[in-house]
Amino acid sequence: MAGLPGLTRLDHIGFTVPDLEQAHRWLIDVLGCEYMYKLGPFESDGDWMSEHLNVHPRTVMRELHFYRCGGQAVFEVFQYEAPDQDMEVPRNSDIGGHHVALYVEDLDTALAYLHEKGVHVLGDPTSSKSASEGQRWVYFLSPWGMQFELVSYPNGKAFDHHPELFS
Repeated sequence: MAGLPGLTRLDHIGFTVPDLEQAHRWLIDVLGCEYMYKLGPFESDGDWMSEHLNVHPRTVMRELHFYRCGGQAVFEVFQYEAPDQDMEVPRNSDIGGHHVALYVEDLDTALAYLHEKGVHVLGDPTSSKSASEGQRWVYFLSPWGMQFELVSYPNGKAFDHHPELFS
């Protein structure tokens, strides 16, 4: 198999938040993540931060917290302070834009829960077509504006049943 030798799975997803305490409460109280541990602070008088993390050399990583979500995915959540820090959250259409998709068994039940918690949900669920037929999804926002997605396909996607049609 071609590709990165030894690759076996996704290890973690890291993202930066403006307020670790707010993120901590939301990840635990709304998403139901399990808090694991924290590290930090980290800073350098030299160029270590720039060389290793591609950030301004005088950046300070106040803390980073680790969370387990759904029994497997690990979120590595940072709070940075940097002289050149951009406080705008990228949209999906922006370079570097992203979202985190969370699989749920019952999209309607999970969506009702998000509404009860006062989470900003973007529109109504969408039913996918073509190779993803059988899947439904909807985006929602964290308190700091980061995009998340609920996705569900309990009976599989069209691709799962007929991959030969979509190659």
